[in-house]
Amino acid sequence: MKQVIIVLLVFLGFSLEGFSQGENFYIPLPDGQEKPIDPQYGIVENECFNPGEQIFFKVTFGWFTIGKAEMKVDTRSYEMNGRDCYKIDVHGKTSGMVDWIAQVDDRWGTYLDKNAFVPHKAYRYIKEGNYRKNEITKFDHLTDMIEVTVLDRKTGAYGNPKYYEAANNIHDMIGGFFYFRTVDFTKMKKGDSFLMTGFYEDTFYDMKIIYAGKEKINTKMGTINTIKIIPVMPENSLFDGEDSIVAWLSDDANKIPVKVSAEMFIGSAGFEVTEVRNLRNKLNIEK
Repeated sequence: MKQVIIVLLVFLGFSLEGFSQGENFYIPLPDGQEKPIDPQYGIVENECFNPGEQIFFKVTFGWFTIGKAEMKVDTRSYEMNGRDCYKIDVHGKTSGMVDWIAQVDDRWGTYLDKNAFVPHKAYRYIKEGNYRKNEITKFDHLTDMIEVTVLDRKTGAYGNPKYYEAANNIHDMIGGFFYFRTVDFTKMKKGDSFLMTGFYEDTFYDMKIIYAGKEKINTKMGTINTIKIIPVMPENSLFDGEDSIVAWLSDDANKIPVKVSAEMFIGSAGFEVTEVRNLRNKLNIEK
């Protein structure tokens, strides 16, 4: 059960202590030399969301609801490395009887550049049964370096950082999903595909996304017109086949996640939207 919520949070994939406004940081290159030029940020047009957006989901395993999740965009503006940023938070937890058996209470977040849609800082605060992990990831787009630090539970301090060389304008999981919402599907035909690249924990990933047409999805809120996409999964021990995950985004300017279905070796899991607040655009829904 615990793995179900974790995986679904990753696909989506929180105002907390440990972050401050107006923060600046610089990650040196491995050889100690500095780049003498500024990063070349792109510009991404955002017509999908505004500060204050909130989306709520139920998490299911088989026929049972085992948890809930929330994704929100902070109403305040933050500054990182001299750049204006959105602060985006995701919180997922088990509920009901499952909470007694396999308790999960995970918080993920990112500071996303408002213009370039690249992350400057991300974090994961993980509580899964007796397991705990607090991780902070910094992205330096001047040096194309990533710094990852993990909290030492014994000392209460963050340990020595690990550094990774990254491609220009790399994405994290949460910020990458918000960047994905800006993709224009109107010019795509069924079967078309594109690649998403990003960084998670200590791994760089390239995921092929297939556009699979449009469908109507019945939800608690009503029938929502959606765009269907299939992320092609690499061989792994969790998902049953490379097309084991199917996702549906609202077929409108918001492109909110409406539903995700995952076929796993241990059974079927998924999540579905239950409530939305402060959307930027009208939701394409039939009530």
